[in-house]
Amino acid sequence: MARIVVVGAGVGGLATAARLAATGHEVTVFEQAGTVGGKLGRYVHDTPAGAFHFDTGPSLLTLPEVFHDLFEATGAKLDEYLDLTPLDPIVRHVFPGGGTALDSCADPTEFAGRVGAAFGDRAAADWQRLWRRAARVWGASQRDILRRPIDSPLDLAALAWRLGDLAAIAPGRTLRGLGRRHLADPRLRMLLDRYATYTGADPRRAPAALVAVPYAELAFGGWYLRGGLGTLADALLTRCLDLGVVVQTGTAVTRIDAAGGRVHGVRLAGVAAPVPADVVVANVDALTLYRDLLPSPRRLAGLTDRSLAGFVLLLGVAGESGLAHHNVFFPRDYDAEFDAVFGHPGRGVRARPASDPTVFVTVADDPAVRPAGHEAWFVLVNAPRHGTATGAVDWRRPGLADAYADRVLDVLAERGADVRDRLVFREVRTPADLDAATGAPGGAIYGTAGGLLRPANRGPAAGLWLVGGSGHPGGGLPMVTLSAQIVADAIGPAWE
Repeated sequence: MARIVVVGAGVGGLATAARLAATGHEVTVFEQAGTVGGKLGRYVHDTPAGAFHFDTGPSLLTLPEVFHDLFEATGAKLDEYLDLTPLDPIVRHVFPGGGTALDSCADPTEFAGRVGAAFGDRAAADWQRLWRRAARVWGASQRDILRRPIDSPLDLAALAWRLGDLAAIAPGRTLRGLGRRHLADPRLRMLLDRYATYTGADPRRAPAALVAVPYAELAFGGWYLRGGLGTLADALLTRCLDLGVVVQTGTAVTRIDAAGGRVHGVRLAGVAAPVPADVVVANVDALTLYRDLLPSPRRLAGLTDRSLAGFVLLLGVAGESGLAHHNVFFPRDYDAEFDAVFGHPGRGVRARPASDPTVFVTVADDPAVRPAGHEAWFVLVNAPRHGTATGAVDWRRPGLADAYADRVLDVLAERGADVRDRLVFREVRTPADLDAATGAPGGAIYGTAGGLLRPANRGPAAGLWLVGGSGHPGGGLPMVTLSAQIVADAIGPAWE
């Protein structure tokens, strides 16, 4: 039995702790915040009409089998803890130039029919051809990458790729290039581009292999958890406590002790004595790990290309809007948005808030999260990370957040979703707020920008492991949960 310390109680940290405890290890989790869940945050706003509840992080659950596997591995059933509700549409896409809408769903034949009805038979045929390619990429990804450690480019190169898989993955091609090759309709290209933002990346630079992301969503469905996705954190905490895991919130780890090439424990803020450990699992951003907790300058070199962040409005809205659960309102010029969000550091062009951004609106049809006769809107736009570098924006600058919130509401009104005269309240959350609340440097949602090779799960010292969205296999709830499986399997059960 190993003494294991998990640094951070996000989904990755809790999932790893539960898996390790279920195999006989002694596990302690330290979380600097007062609550668990990490970026799976929640917020409650009380009004005379009643309480509004918001998920302030992920709002869609995909690949539900990953979570079924997690709970079964810890001796439980997912359905005993969570109420999964399938969504149709998964996402309503509203396009510029007349507001044509396309509702995505988990039935490939039905979705192709919806594409044809909205954009014509050629568009439907194009999508089906891309879909067949995406299926090959997904098959190769889940077989060879998503459930195994990838420590270096050599590990990727050494995989026994099938020739057909390599042709589908198209190394060196971008997601944007893939869309231009397969999709004649610019609206379908726009839809495909959006999935680069699932990994925090610019579609003009993101690898074509990310076509697996829409495949996973549209093949296996999108799901909502009754009461909000924050209930997943509650369920994981319950599993951890039932398995004997010690979870200490409000406890910051300031350093990982690693002398002689292996970990020995961690240091806590305000505590003189170190906490001994045979294994340390870091559920923190890789930049935070290698800059602050275990300074490793060589590891920092690949972590400077940060993902995009998010600017968020939490809105209490009177009345009903008729929106779907998830809605995406696209701009006329998608490239202008990415130019603004990422800037051009090499040319000295600063990042800035996009003047005409894509707007994501989540409205849960769930009486548990809003008063009767009202809606709780989670509004998100892609945004530069917080900071003073060329590729960042100082979101603490006086007046900026409120002015941009006004602009986002104006954009929504221009696209047919005007709620300015129906607001009960609004709360503004910037990338600086996400940085402060979760320790995500700059508020970058996914750590490094998306790609096939991310920071390895295996750390530079024996007994050190990295779990969570900034490492392999990537961000998003299912990928984070798979990273927990990779790490727990590599550590092994206590009786080995």
